[in-house]
Order: sequence, then structure tokens, then C-alpha cells
Amino acid sequence: MLTDPICKSALCPADKKRQRLYDAENLYLEVLPSGNKSWFWKYWFEGKEKRFAIGSYSKVSLKNARIKRDGVKQQHQAGQDPNSIKKLQKQTNRLPDEATFSEVALAWYKNKETSWSVDHAKRTLRQIERDLFPVIGARPIRELAGLEILQALKKIEDRGAIETADRGLMICRQVYDFVALDGIPDATRGIKAKLQTYRGKNFAAITDPKLFGELLKSIDLYHGGIVVKTALKLAPILFQRPLNLRTMRWSQIDFDEQLWTIPAAEMKRTLEGKENGQPHYVPLPAQAIELLKELKPYVGNSEYVFRGERQASQPISDNSVRSALYSLGYGALQSWHGFRASARTMLAEQLNEPTEHLEAQLAHAVKDANGTSYNRAIYIKQRRPIMQRWADYLDELKAK
Repeated sequence: MLTDPICKSALCPADKKRQRLYDAENLYLEVLPSGNKSWFWKYWFEGKEKRFAIGSYSKVSLKNARIKRDGVKQQHQAGQDPNSIKKLQKQTNRLPDEATFSEVALAWYKNKETSWSVDHAKRTLRQIERDLFPVIGARPIRELAGLEILQALKKIEDRGAIETADRGLMICRQVYDFVALDGIPDATRGIKAKLQTYRGKNFAAITDPKLFGELLKSIDLYHGGIVVKTALKLAPILFQRPLNLRTMRWSQIDFDEQLWTIPAAEMKRTLEGKENGQPHYVPLPAQAIELLKELKPYVGNSEYVFRGERQASQPISDNSVRSALYSLGYGALQSWHGFRASARTMLAEQLNEPTEHLEAQLAHAVKDANGTSYNRAIYIKQRRPIMQRWADYLDELKAK
């Protein structure tokens, strides 16, 4: 029988190609002149002597080597060839028994990474490395218990990051789904009930027509610079995402066609959607065209419609319109992003516009049983009159 001291001090004689140190039941440690040490189990199958590679001594201890030996012995006693099973497992990418949570999570991440946007991929990797790996990363996923995962998520909650904890649970669920075919039960079941409830975060948005009209009047009276004021005026008319609006470029605007074309790479999409998706087209009503033409002389040669105050080569900051809304006294009632919810609600409730046309204007994913593969409609012809009716409706609200 071998002991750990014997294994650690084992050397291969200079006159030999290898040295084999036997443990019980045909388990042995093979030592090479280079100093490398590996575990093997010797067995016979169909009249032939074979050996099964268990792993290097640097990664597999004597205790674990014996456990692994017992496992493959059971396969052999059942009439199976352990090496054939091992080969099949590699071909089907079956998870190794000793795989840790961090190894599996990184494999899941690499499998998903190519379908995500760069920013989403970075955020996800940063979270699992920061919040999950320090607590459960080294644990074999086959042995990991739900209470251990809960402990990791509770640590996130303890710092007040309820949304992050909820997202951490979602990641763990996807990791377990990734290895579901390897016979590993989902250890995340029941955890959500033990966490604080996260209900999501809605952007502040005014949906009452009268109150929205008062906001529009206040915007017209804004005393800030013309660049921010124009962005503030266009935000409710076009109701696009703040990032897209503030980075709008003159090259994206076709004044003759009254159309703003946002490249797919700048949209909120998966990496596949950014690389191969179609642009997002935003019809520009007459009021928007007028505002843009009035602004153009004030921004010089900047490529950005809403050029930065200090640098013409940069757009205005994300905080610019938000600060303007607070200065008008509406910061807590109406967010920049909230203009999307305001428009979506009033266009449906007050103007009775079709849902599918509004979702296309918002650049939301297609709500279709067949998915985007079959429904690629962008409803540009239908959205042109909708956007003009919306802009006219906003003028009516201001006039009341």
C-alpha cells in the first residue's frame, strides 16, 4: 500500500524509462525520469491487458485516485470497458466527475459568449468571478448543495445588491441547465423562495396626457443650451433609447426621406444581431426635421447631432438630459428612458395605434410564435404616419 510521503518522494532511477509503485487492487503510480507522476489502473478486458489513466499526481491525490479506481472497477465488473466509456464521454463532451463549479461556469460562459454583446459578456464574467467563484467556485458541481449556492447569493444581498443576487441565481440556473444531460440535479431549486423578492426597476414615466402636456410646456421654457434643449425636445417625439439619441450622427439622417437610420451595431441586441441584423429605421415627423435643421448651424463640423459641450468629437453625456429634467422639477416623475414608456402607453390608449407597429418603433424583439426567422417586418410605411400623428398629438397637448 502506498502512502502520501512515498508518493511525494518517489523518483525514477536513472537507468529506467519509468518506475511503477503499486497500491492495492492494481492501482499504481508511474514516475518518469522527468519527474512527472501519473496514476493508472491495470485491468484485463476480453483477454487483453489494459490500463486506465486516472490523472497526474499533481492534480489527483492518493485518496482520490483510489476513489476513481473504485468507480472504474464497477464499470469493469459490469462487463464494460472503462476506456471505451471514457472515449465515449469525450466524444459527447460529458462532464468529468471532478469538474468544479468554476470550470463548468466558464465552459457555459464560453459557449454563450459568442451570442452576446461584448458589454453583456463582460458584465456576466465579472459577476461570476466576483460573486460566485470565491464562495462556490472550487466545489465539485456534482457535490455542490443548494444551501452553498444560497450562501453565496446571501452575501450579495447583504451588501444591498438585491438585483445582482437575483441575476446571480439566474446565472446559476443556466449553468445547471448547461450540464443537465450529465445527470446532475439542479441544486438551485427552492433558492428563489429564500431570497429577497426583486421586482425589477421601472423607469419613471408620465402617462397621463394632461400632466405630459405640462411637461412639454416646461421643456419649451428650458433655459439651457440649444444642444441639450433640442435633445430634450426630441426625446418625447422620437422615444428612442437615450444612448441612440445622444449618439445620433448627421450621417445617419436623410432629410429628403425624413428618416433616421441607426446601424445594427449600435442597437441593443445580441452579438449576432449587432453583426448581421438590419438597421433600425426611425421615421422623422415634420417637427423633428425642423428641430434638427434649427440645431445644425450651432454644432459646427461635429459628426454628432448633439455634440459635447467641451469636445465636438464627443456626444453629450447620458446625464445631460437627465439633469435638465431635474432642473425643470420633473426628474422624479419622468426619466429620459421613460419617454419610451410614455409614448408606448399614450399611443396605444389615446391614439389606438396597433401594438406591432409600436413595438417595431421601439425596436423591441418580435412577439411572434415563429420568431424573427419568419417575421422580419419593420412596418416602416405604417410607422411614418404614426410618428406624424404622435408629433401632432404632442403639439395638441401643449396647446391645451
